[in-house]
Amino acid sequence: MFLSSCAVYDFPDPTPEDFAVHGIDISRWQGDIDWYTVKRSGVAFAWIKATEGGDHVDPRFAENWIAAREAGVPRGAYHFYYFCRPVEEQIAWVKEVIPVDPQAIPLVLDMEWNAHSKTCQKRPGRDQVLRDMQIFLDEMERHYGKRPVIYSSVDFHRDRLVGALRGEQFWLRSVATYPNNIYDQRDDWVFWQYTAEGRVPGIRGDVDRNAFFGTRSQFADWLNGKLKR
Repeated sequence: MFLSSCAVYDFPDPTPEDFAVHGIDISRWQGDIDWYTVKRSGVAFAWIKATEGGDHVDPRFAENWIAAREAGVPRGAYHFYYFCRPVEEQIAWVKEVIPVDPQAIPLVLDMEWNAHSKTCQKRPGRDQVLRDMQIFLDEMERHYGKRPVIYSSVDFHRDRLVGALRGEQFWLRSVATYPNNIYDQRDDWVFWQYTAEGRVPGIRGDVDRNAFFGTRSQFADWLNGKLKR
């Protein structure tokens, strides 16, 4: 049987199950976590909510930060950006709350519209967003010794980040489809948040699940700062 030279192959999109390395992100809403059970379940990394804006700290951050480390789960913190506080205030708040720990995985800058907020509905323009993000990323790298990862939702990326910040590491939320299908010019993502309804032994109820883009050996290199996509 001979195939036409112009034949087109329709390969299916990758699914979360096609990726070898999976992790979680958590906040106070997961309640008490048995981190040793989480570790035994195969969770390879965890991001823990730490700060929001310039004055809010997740009340379980310190507890989860210490317990995850003791259980041997590679963990990092994330900061939820608040558009009604100057970037300089948010930087100072992050430094006050999140310890410098060379063993931690990179800090995450969580960039989403503050849709849940009753007090802040500001939506700064692209130029200001990119300027403030650059300030935040540069100062966090200087302070913690590792370049932060940028988390984004589909709408925020569409509104402000398309084509910007090339060379940065992105973690993308996409629970309905493969990220490449809905994020314009961002097929170089490093982490994919693929569900908010995951289940993990050691955590009661739903938890966000995430996949790393590469192999286990590539993830080991990423943990050691030797790999950037």
